[in-house]
Amino acid sequence: MLQSAMHLLKVFLLLAWLSGWGLTGWAADAVPAATGDAPRPEAAGHSASQSAGEHHGLTASPVRYPGLPITNSMVMTWVVALIIIGFAQYATRQMKDVPSGAQNFWEWLVESLRDFLESIIGPALVKKTFWFFATLFIFILFSNWFGLIPGVGTVGWGHVDEHGFVLTSPLLRGVNADLNMTFAMAMIFFVLWTVWAFQANGPKGFVLHIFGPKGDTRGALKALMVVIFIAAGLLEVVTILFRPVTLSFRLYGNIFAGENMLEAMAGLVQHPAWARAVASVIVPIPFYFLEVLVGLVQALVFMLLTAVFTMLICQHDDEHGHEQSTH
Repeated sequence: MLQSAMHLLKVFLLLAWLSGWGLTGWAADAVPAATGDAPRPEAAGHSASQSAGEHHGLTASPVRYPGLPITNSMVMTWVVALIIIGFAQYATRQMKDVPSGAQNFWEWLVESLRDFLESIIGPALVKKTFWFFATLFIFILFSNWFGLIPGVGTVGWGHVDEHGFVLTSPLLRGVNADLNMTFAMAMIFFVLWTVWAFQANGPKGFVLHIFGPKGDTRGALKALMVVIFIAAGLLEVVTILFRPVTLSFRLYGNIFAGENMLEAMAGLVQHPAWARAVASVIVPIPFYFLEVLVGLVQALVFMLLTAVFTMLICQHDDEHGHEQSTH
């Protein structure tokens, strides 16, 4: 169990490092310098008509800190990764035969994920791929939940207009509310999926798995099936190439929309001032519970989709493993 638990840590730093590449967000907005320069009333009035409907929610792209080549979502990624790595190191530094406390929780989490994945993709495949799928789930889950901490996405720089203070550049941003991070994870999976597919099938078997005709047919019907399966294979190739896009946008869209929904609920009541203050605390509470559930579901969906995609291309290898184990 120690080997499985420590193996999960290998990809956390890789995820945090890749998040700094800016795979899709080179045009991140620069954070205004924190000089304390509040906009003058006339300046705020001049920009209110342009910004009132534009910046009342989470910005579509992350923002850079002044003078630094890093964004607010990158910092949040590092924070989450370091917390998970630190907790895992703490939980496994003194392993006991009868676990308790942090070790008990960590082992329960790892064992539960392993049993769950094994029931879906089989013992042979889970032995090879568990480290990645479990890492994805743990990292995405806690990234989603850390994004719900009060202050994340709601504290930062902005300006004052007739509605009050308008946040334009959050100090921190939810990890998966940045398309850079979700796309980085999807691309890591795409590379690993290709490696596992070639390991399981070989180059020839990989091509036959996609384009080869299935079933036992003969004569003219076999020739027709070859044409049909070649066309189906071309469609499958397009689907495979688009998987990183669909995986990344599904996770990003749900988390980004959820954070904007929480902000919209917090600002649902505008007048009077005392009602706005009370409503900004009470109204979002049910939606916080909803987002906790959404964070769990999205982590599970991302892990299951990647696991099933891998199983579909490696199922011959898995079946072969089952045949060997029965003899």
